[in-house]
Amino acid sequence: MNTPFDKYEAVIGLEVHAQLATKSKLFCGDSIAFGAEPNTHVSPITLGHPGTLPKTNKKAVEYAIKMGLACNCEIERYNYFARKNYFYPDLPKGYQVSQHTTPICKGGYVTIKTENGTRNVQLNRIHMEEDAGKSIHDMDDEYTCVDYNRAGTPLIEIVTEPDLYSAEEAWQYVTEVRRLVQWIGVCDGNMEEGSLRCDANVSIRLKGETELGTKVEVKNLNSIRNVKHAIQHEIERMIQVVESGGKITQQTRSFDATNDTTFSIRDKEEANDYRYFAEPDLAPFLLSESFIESVQNSLPALPQALQNKYQNDLGLTEYDALQLCMEKDIADYYEALIEHTGNYKAAANWMNGPVKHYLHEHKIALKEFPLQPHQLADLLKLVEDGKVNFSVASTKLFPVLVNSNDKTALQLATELNLLQVSDTNELETWVQMAMDKMPDKVKEYQKGKKGLIGLFVGEVKKLSKGKADPKVVTELLERKLNQQ
Repeated sequence: MNTPFDKYEAVIGLEVHAQLATKSKLFCGDSIAFGAEPNTHVSPITLGHPGTLPKTNKKAVEYAIKMGLACNCEIERYNYFARKNYFYPDLPKGYQVSQHTTPICKGGYVTIKTENGTRNVQLNRIHMEEDAGKSIHDMDDEYTCVDYNRAGTPLIEIVTEPDLYSAEEAWQYVTEVRRLVQWIGVCDGNMEEGSLRCDANVSIRLKGETELGTKVEVKNLNSIRNVKHAIQHEIERMIQVVESGGKITQQTRSFDATNDTTFSIRDKEEANDYRYFAEPDLAPFLLSESFIESVQNSLPALPQALQNKYQNDLGLTEYDALQLCMEKDIADYYEALIEHTGNYKAAANWMNGPVKHYLHEHKIALKEFPLQPHQLADLLKLVEDGKVNFSVASTKLFPVLVNSNDKTALQLATELNLLQVSDTNELETWVQMAMDKMPDKVKEYQKGKKGLIGLFVGEVKKLSKGKADPKVVTELLERKLNQQ
């Protein structure tokens, strides 16, 4: 049944702010390390004292270009900063230094996967700017406290065209941007600490119309979940307003995560309200071709390219390839692992199974994982050669191997008496014991219930404590059961 909601479509543009992973601020040498005591990472430049002169952080420029290249942008060779004039208590200068008419990166796109397949979300720009400080409203009953440590931290703002059409697509897009900034090392992507934040511009229109509706901006969404829920709520709210005869007001809203609703905080400013003009204290800068080329050469293989490689060249499933490319550390380890084994599928199974389970269980990152790729490859070879089955290898041998870097997988398997038994005499004893234990099942098998073979194999596995070679056991069982 159609509802009033079916008449409309949403049009969404996102602005993702990513703090760049430099050691110092955009225009001075103050540290940007998170978690310091309030107002300890400040200097006369951060505090906007008269007569102080800023200087552009070259590493921040490099990181901005890096993200632009990863997003297929055109890099602007001639750049300058502008003053964006507006007052906030956590901006000590009374203005923000940003880019306006010359963003460092133009155009480009980010590829997302939707229910209808993959598509490119078009970008408008990526520009650099400095972050504001932080206002803290709950430390004092009468006053707002201000921490200027974050003021001046280098940001890039990744701005899409109005090219997203659902909360789900927005969620996919922010997920992909977060993966990208972490992958290329320009931002840690920690949304809880504010390293990555998102503003959403949302409008609705009747399906079939081409003109954009009045937009509402939802500010400072600090988790991917909040992005999805805030946009979905705002779409529904706007449709209800229009359906009840109301009119959408252009405004800025905030999201209340406790009840998944938005609320108005102010009427939305226009760009001319900021009175942009070129920053007089910073010289324009020209990017040379050699500098851009050096940044291009520093880019690692990007996740989408690796996914294609794993599916098309290595024969992995889409799921396996995607899981391996969720984090760069995982992909790097897998790349090192397959230098020591040609069994790409088994290597993927181990990475996506036992290795990830171990990391999760011990709450560690892959860089803290003690097992080297060649050691894991040795374990894979034991399974591949039939010396240990996967179950025993993953549950009994792997946990010991992780903590025994001085011994090989084969040495440990021998010491722990885990090597599979292929000796026919010993296997025949276990097979006969299994058959003697279940005479009724033997008769059922011989009457045609051939599926019971798995029951006998499982019993032999128990009797042998996992050491019996299942392939040889199956052959022995079939011969003995068919003889009786």
